[in-house]
Amino acid sequence: MKYFFQIVITFLFLQNLSAQKPEGNGFDPSLDLRAQPKLVVGVVVDQMRYDYITRFWDRFGKGGIKKLVSEGFNLRNNHFNYIPTYTGPGHASIYTGSAPQTHGIVGNNWFNKFEEQSVYCVGDPSVQSVGTNSNAGEMSPHRLLTTSVADENRLHTQMRGKTIGIGLKDRGAILPAGHTANGAYWFHGKDEGKWITSSFYAEDLPQWVQEFNASGKADNYLKPWTTLYETNTYVESGVDVNLFERGFRGKNDSGFPYDLKALSAQNGGYDILKDTPYGNSLTTDFAIAALKGENLGEDEFTDFLAVSYSSTDYVGHNFGVNSKEIQDTYLRLDQDLAKLIKALDEKVGEGNYTLFLTSDHGGVHVPAYLESVKIPSGYFDFGKLKEDLNAFLSTKYQNENLVENISNSQIFLNYDEVLKMNISSETLQEEIAHFLLQYDKVNRVFTRHQLQSTSFTEKIASAVDNGFNQKRSGDVALVLDPSVISYSRTGSTHGSGQNYDTHAPLIFYGKGIKQGNSLERTEIVDIAPTISALLGISFPNGATGRPLFMVFEE
Repeated sequence: MKYFFQIVITFLFLQNLSAQKPEGNGFDPSLDLRAQPKLVVGVVVDQMRYDYITRFWDRFGKGGIKKLVSEGFNLRNNHFNYIPTYTGPGHASIYTGSAPQTHGIVGNNWFNKFEEQSVYCVGDPSVQSVGTNSNAGEMSPHRLLTTSVADENRLHTQMRGKTIGIGLKDRGAILPAGHTANGAYWFHGKDEGKWITSSFYAEDLPQWVQEFNASGKADNYLKPWTTLYETNTYVESGVDVNLFERGFRGKNDSGFPYDLKALSAQNGGYDILKDTPYGNSLTTDFAIAALKGENLGEDEFTDFLAVSYSSTDYVGHNFGVNSKEIQDTYLRLDQDLAKLIKALDEKVGEGNYTLFLTSDHGGVHVPAYLESVKIPSGYFDFGKLKEDLNAFLSTKYQNENLVENISNSQIFLNYDEVLKMNISSETLQEEIAHFLLQYDKVNRVFTRHQLQSTSFTEKIASAVDNGFNQKRSGDVALVLDPSVISYSRTGSTHGSGQNYDTHAPLIFYGKGIKQGNSLERTEIVDIAPTISALLGISFPNGATGRPLFMVFEE
């Protein structure tokens, strides 16, 4: 009898367990097909190298980056898989899940060979400025060829899920928000200091934006910029005043403090805020205002808030990645992120939203500084290259007009002249490639013929291939030696396929995300498919990345 009761109890226990757990290795369609956060928040920090997290870790507070890393999932070996690593392509790739080869944003600007002029990635003269009388609002996503994850969410919810894009830079607000956004807003400095948009989105600024512009927030940040902590405690960075920083016009050196109000007249008016951490603080204030003004995350349909922090890029370009200015900017950004997270917890509810943080590219150490510590580096003059290349082609073909444009490290042929001379374009590409490979500080060269006929797997070659768009890219692409840039001798830049430009942070946090970290290599094009899989929606129509299943709660 004793054994009979044990068998009955065991049977009832297993029956109860099977009733609780669906078949198929615990997969519950009602729970596992989609996480259904009320809001997805995408945070892109412009020019953020991964090692800023580790370098400044001890100085961060508990509520910002440390909270995201400790409670979220940190992907420590995340890279861009294409060249060029610029702001426009970066934001587009993050949200479309594809590289420039597919989404078409091949640079911030590029030479349009069909129009025979340089074009801006979000420039659109067919729309009007809203919120300013300047042409700063003549922008739209019309050059983006694919959908973004935010677009797919709008389609999935029959346009009931909202999308709002925000960034100091127009391209940082517009490209993430995609084609169907309810709004995209960017900061117009100069003598106005306002957040603006374009007629692509609305005919008038919403009331909450008008109220924000009238609040005097921008004026409040025209104040002295001093270090958050004692300057001499910033031992994670180089000396304060050095030869590798540009600084501000009207100040004799590039050291703290900076009186922004006094310096603003000589540095673009309100635009000076972009070159300080206060530009990020202003962005945070505006993002929180959008959260409230647009009622984001308040119904059953998932909304998107895309926030781009651009001041980190401006400060890096001005002062360099090893400066005390960049360290102070990140310590203050950490506080801004804590402020944003707190607002999300209060407004949307802790555990009701999913957030990811990444960057649009990294940044190189100032080559002049690297030279001073005997690390191979240097500078490249594309103007001199154009003169020398034209002289070479003139000698060989008796024609100085075979090259129409050199930009984004690419050579564009003048096909009218090539046809007139009855020259094989493939032969001409090879001649130019041979010339370039003998040129000082040029590391590798790829021709259009190679890129269209070969599939590359090696890192740099593959990155060139992924950044090559058949209609929008040039005919010969060159890669410079590591830490060689075309830039001034002060400040940092980016654009290459080297690790300092490709290694970017990627942290997922919030609803549907487990706690953990991984050193497995991931790529920037994996972000949009991951968010799509989390939401249970269609991947962006050009996505080539994969869902990062390791970040999901089991």
